[in-house]
Amino acid sequence: MTYNSPIKISKKTNENTNTKIILIEKGKADASLGLDNWHIEKINESFEGKSEIYQISNDKENVFIVSLNLENKKDTDKLEVARKLGSKLYNEISKLNIEQIEVSKQMDTCFILPFVEGIVLTSYKFQKYLSKVTNEKLNHIFVGCASISENDIHELNIILESNFIARDLVNEPVITLNAVVLSQQIERLGKEAGFKVNVLHKKELEEQGFGGLLSVNMGSVIPPTFSIMEYKPQNAKNAKPYVLVGKGLVYDTGGLSLKPTANSMDSMKSDMAGSAAVIGAMYAIAKNNLPIYVVGLIPSTDNRPGENAYTPGDIIKLHNGKTVEVLNTDAEGRLILGDALSYASKYEPELCLDLATLTGAQVVAIGSLGAAIMGNAPDNEKAELVKAGNAVYERVAEMPFWEEYGEKVKSEIADLKNVGGPEGGCITAGKFLEAFVSYPWIHIDIAGPSFYNAKSNYIPKGGTGFGVKLLYQFLKSKI
Repeated sequence: MTYNSPIKISKKTNENTNTKIILIEKGKADASLGLDNWHIEKINESFEGKSEIYQISNDKENVFIVSLNLENKKDTDKLEVARKLGSKLYNEISKLNIEQIEVSKQMDTCFILPFVEGIVLTSYKFQKYLSKVTNEKLNHIFVGCASISENDIHELNIILESNFIARDLVNEPVITLNAVVLSQQIERLGKEAGFKVNVLHKKELEEQGFGGLLSVNMGSVIPPTFSIMEYKPQNAKNAKPYVLVGKGLVYDTGGLSLKPTANSMDSMKSDMAGSAAVIGAMYAIAKNNLPIYVVGLIPSTDNRPGENAYTPGDIIKLHNGKTVEVLNTDAEGRLILGDALSYASKYEPELCLDLATLTGAQVVAIGSLGAAIMGNAPDNEKAELVKAGNAVYERVAEMPFWEEYGEKVKSEIADLKNVGGPEGGCITAGKFLEAFVSYPWIHIDIAGPSFYNAKSNYIPKGGTGFGVKLLYQFLKSKI
């Protein structure tokens, strides 16, 4: 299985490019641009009319003056303005026969890399199954800014590559990416990036009591897998690992509680977006040699109504011995995550974060602009996660996690039931998961932002890769 390669970013060399991009702040074009007064006046007039890109072309070169309107913007929103303008510029230059560009600035250096990030992220295309593909003309971006280091650029290249990997995994259909193949891809990516991988197969899962994962898998002809990724560099700052758990539900029909609504299954290949985010984050952390000990856990299966499918009314035992009354087989993600969260206790995590496309209620609550978070972790950990999300614009919002929500998932005939009723569904799902943790933990429901039905700036239609940058930024802040 091959993946898209992002446009390469490098420091400016002596090699000349005939397309130059210059970032300025709105209304501040001046002689430092190396242009005559007529062009400077025209640029400032153009930007007053809210145009953000001004192109000057002749036989020798193309010059794009890109103006960032930063008025009344918060600091983190200013970086997002740069990303979105990078996206807009890509849409302009992709119409031209341009292979290389040079990006420089007449303003604060901090906007350069987010701007370049927006260009590269917008270039993503999932064309694996097209008989006629659109070849990417732009293949190299040179950054002309002395204060940006080679390490900064290398780090961004890896993060973008990791995001593309996550997007591709989400976009891959289940006919070619089942639970077994997903584990094989994790093994391949581990070898590339430098993290260890161990995969538990059905027999081992049975021996170790993964009752949730095995029950959900009963309707499938493809066996389940549980992939364990471990990155432990010698210079790790932490003795106890940060554990990342990603829901790897490669396809969800709802099982015997078959999804009833029109178009409800069309995008269900994306129900493993949590696992894609964790895989992408592990890849970025390892390849960028972050000095941090991290473990990634991926429970994976599909959920189908065939074979000897588990049924509403079943009572199953999960990995930590707790019993669950199954009232809806479409609430399967929490069952496989329950096993994984229980297994995570063996590592005595410094902190565990799970990512899952867990509930439609998350989308109802806050839409697709961000993820919902909750958990028993200290407030400062949740605040740091919010801060990391704002920095990379993969934003998260904390939900209330009051004790009373837990009453809604208590069963009269088992320890728990797997649905908590129509109210607060995003939170009651989190309360179900809480029964399987014995350590600091944050649950991240990414149902909304993980898969888009239409393109939005640098976020493509389909898999978005949401969570890769969030996890990377959060864990980087720990070193």
